[in-house]
Amino acid sequence: MKGREGAGRAGGSAAPQQSTGPAGPGPRAALLMSLVLGLLLGALSTLVMFPAAQHLRSLEDGERAQAVLHTSGACMAGQCEVAFEAGGRSVVADLPVGSGGGRHSVGARLTVRHQADDPQVVAREEDVGGGGAAVLAVMSGVAALLFLLVAIVAAIFVARQRRADARSCRAIQEGERHGGG
Repeated sequence: MKGREGAGRAGGSAAPQQSTGPAGPGPRAALLMSLVLGLLLGALSTLVMFPAAQHLRSLEDGERAQAVLHTSGACMAGQCEVAFEAGGRSVVADLPVGSGGGRHSVGARLTVRHQADDPQVVAREEDVGGGGAAVLAVMSGVAALLFLLVAIVAAIFVARQRRADARSCRAIQEGERHGGG
C-alpha cells in the first residue's frame, strides 16, 4: 500500500503544478517602494536639510550670547528652545531644524549666535558651520540616489519579465495553433 501511494504521487498527473505566487513583495512593489522612498529622501535633503544647513551658516557672523536650554527635545527636528538676553530683554527662541544639543538637559548653558535685528533667529554656536544639517542633507541625498537606483533596476527587471512572459504566451499560442493542444 505504501508503495502505491508513493507511486501515485511520483507518477503525477499531466496537469502542471501551479505556484501560489511569490513569497514576498514582487518586483513592481519593490519598484514603487524604492521610487517613493527615493523621492521622499530627496525631498527631505533638498527642501529641508540643505536649506537648514544654509540657514545655520548664515548665522556665523551673528551676535554672540550666553543661553540656557529652556526646552529640550528633538533639537535636530527643531523642537528645542533657548533663553538668553539680547538688547536688554529676555528672549526665548526656537533652535532651527538641524541643531544639535538634544543630549543636553534643560538648564544646560550654551553659547548661541543670533541676528542683531531679530534675536528670534538663533542657533547654537557649534552648529553655525552647518553641522548636523549638512551631514543629514548629504546622507539623505545619497540614500535617495540608492533607492532611485534600486527603482531603476526593478523597472528593468519588470520590463524583462513582461517580455519573457509575452514570448512564452506567444509560443504556447503557436503550439496550440499547430496542433499541439
